[in-house]
Amino acid sequence: MRTYRGLYTGVCSYRDLELAWRKARKGKTLRGYVIEFESDLESNLNALKQELETFTYSPAPLTTFIVRDPKTRRISSSHFRDRVVHHALCNIIGPILEKGFIHDSFANQRNKGTHRAIMRAERFIRKVPSPEGERCGYALKADIRHYFYTVDHSVLLKIIQHKIKDSGVIWLIKRILENHKTAVQGRGMPIGNLTSQFFANVYLHELDLFVKHKLQARYYIRYVDDFAIFHTERSQLELWKAEIDEFLTMELKIGLHPEKSGIAALRGGIALLGFRVFRTHRLLKRSNAKRIWKRLDAFKLRYDSGKVSRERVMASLYGWVAYSKFADTYKLRARVLSKAEELFESSKENNYPSSSSSEPSLESEPSSTASGTSSKSSPSSPILTLG
Repeated sequence: MRTYRGLYTGVCSYRDLELAWRKARKGKTLRGYVIEFESDLESNLNALKQELETFTYSPAPLTTFIVRDPKTRRISSSHFRDRVVHHALCNIIGPILEKGFIHDSFANQRNKGTHRAIMRAERFIRKVPSPEGERCGYALKADIRHYFYTVDHSVLLKIIQHKIKDSGVIWLIKRILENHKTAVQGRGMPIGNLTSQFFANVYLHELDLFVKHKLQARYYIRYVDDFAIFHTERSQLELWKAEIDEFLTMELKIGLHPEKSGIAALRGGIALLGFRVFRTHRLLKRSNAKRIWKRLDAFKLRYDSGKVSRERVMASLYGWVAYSKFADTYKLRARVLSKAEELFESSKENNYPSSSSSEPSLESEPSSTASGTSSKSSPSSPILTLG
């Protein structure tokens, strides 16, 4: 196996830090903290460069907040200058470690994502025959219990050091990991950091190798800590599930979620990444379909009180439609859009404040297609069409 040294000078270089700043600011150019950092950009980047070179860099305390949509999550946000450092680190070590990832790992990588994961799952479902010759079979669908909160730092560093032998890079990774304070020292990563997303993939790449090479499971996909294996025999999946749980416990010091890990017949579809995937079609998960109605009601309250503009509602609806169109949702979208026309009639004239990032969104899940959908519309035009 090839190992890498002499990487830390690249992380510390002004050129890499400038590239990292450009990535960190993307989509956030009007935020106050970005404007403040850029008011003296060269000095701020040089300060980071000096701190990294002299090993005096110390990340600021994380800002933590709670998100309840659909489930409660504790999100931790890093200071902008620390995000620049995270990008600088991933710029250097990312290509090295990602090069070894399996093809069917779909999270947080270029040309991957939820849609490609679902399409790959559909392909696997069609390939798995039942013993009787009908295309049915079974799926082991599982995820890791409290994954981000239980990642073991020593195990993660050991995995990284298989390839990265640079002491400076390892020092910086330790500084970033230790900045997240948890009840159990040496465990856990903050949800919301770029480095956490990247390290999450690196950590479970060990599971990928175990499933593909040791178990020799042919039809396997993973998205962060959600994974699925497709096979003809339920009994084989039960054996693999036990072996995987033992591997995770003994080697990675994590475990399967007991309530979210199980085996199901493919004829009923499987819940995967916000959708229910069948051999011939896909639907939105029932909980995601229900959530849009609650969000419409929430937006209606803010709209009537003048806290959100009709344009903001329309923009969010465009995002939800782009997301939901990936499933067979024509009738659902028709009902939602009809209700939206009723709630947010175009003739209403109000003076609304400009929209802000604190306003709720109707999008059920992030979608790569949503960003490509225009949200421009004249006040007298219909809110949306089904497309």
